[in-house]
Amino acid sequence: MALEHITVLDLTHMLSGPYGTMLLADLGARTIKVEPPGSGEGTRRLLEHDPDYSRNGMGAYYLTLNRNKESICVDLKSDAGRAIFMDLVRQADVVYDNFSVGVTARLGIDHESLARVNPRIITCSVSGFGQTGPHTQRPAFDQVVQAMGGGMSITGSPETGPTRSGIPIGDLGGGIFGTMGVLAAIAERDRTGLGQHVDVSMLDVQISMLNYMATMYLMSGIVPKGIGNGHFVHVPYNAYPTADGHIIIACIGDPFFERFVECIDIPQLRDPEYRRQPVRYAAKAEIDQLVSDKLLSHGTAHWLAVFSAARIPCGPVNNFAQALDDEQVRARDMVVQVTMPDGEQLSMPGNPVKLSRAGKSTFTAPPELGAQTQAVLGGWLGYSAEHMTQLRAAGAIG
Repeated sequence: MALEHITVLDLTHMLSGPYGTMLLADLGARTIKVEPPGSGEGTRRLLEHDPDYSRNGMGAYYLTLNRNKESICVDLKSDAGRAIFMDLVRQADVVYDNFSVGVTARLGIDHESLARVNPRIITCSVSGFGQTGPHTQRPAFDQVVQAMGGGMSITGSPETGPTRSGIPIGDLGGGIFGTMGVLAAIAERDRTGLGQHVDVSMLDVQISMLNYMATMYLMSGIVPKGIGNGHFVHVPYNAYPTADGHIIIACIGDPFFERFVECIDIPQLRDPEYRRQPVRYAAKAEIDQLVSDKLLSHGTAHWLAVFSAARIPCGPVNNFAQALDDEQVRARDMVVQVTMPDGEQLSMPGNPVKLSRAGKSTFTAPPELGAQTQAVLGGWLGYSAEHMTQLRAAGAIG
């Protein structure tokens, strides 16, 4: 595995941080969750007793985000616990957190403090607004940054109003960019021998993902509006109802439109004026209605066959069952099996990063709270059994 030489100390909780460290663990990094004794990190409790969404006393959040990881219990609020953590840092490569800004400094485990014991250490903090600027102390969750980042204003339509993304892209985006930053810091460390701090703001990520649409606004001063599933340039480009579902059609450019007209056979669309994009866009509402009416005459599978034969970009609007059973998804190992401690095979989304020299990915069950405390502190750090007993009696470990 590409990152099997890397050890990550995972201080994360909830979603953005654990997703980032899950990606590192999936790529082979030894990832050790450092959890508070007693309750562990917050997502351990989410859905833990739900009959549909829990297994072995762990809910779907924790099960998914913490596969391939180990767990140790260390009280970072105690002097003895921080001393243990510093011993871990001396051996580790990365410390990854998504605490509120200022927490690591108050605990004495910020980058400057850790670099004194290991100059090669890379630290990563994913927070709502980043480590600098006027709003560092403002609390944020996924939907807050989705809203503040502008994306919600162009999702939905004037009729529906702003709509958040169905998946938590504020949290997930923060985790992805945090991991990207860690990998960049590892590459730089190979050249300089020194670690550094990676500061990722979830709001920054949302602004970055506005991408060319932000540039268009900055060039023109025109504030874009929500246009639902349509496009602000291309027609037809939308989600259209069929007799038994919905289909996406994406005719980008005149050549696709010309092929589309031939295979859908709507006489009105043969108007030569429609061969020019500006005319099509001016008639967007009319064209969308004509296409919608025609597509209702057959089911999704029929139209997918017709448009695919003509190489028109198209696809079904899948629900979760359909998406996770798609033959392309399955062929790419994007549904994987994780063997739980009781032997049950639990299905989860796979790893989208395919490396040609990597072996076949395997996925281990998420750890029970503190399950590897003995192995990590006794085996990896070399603590004696007597010292471990003393630490446990003092409440420094669990």
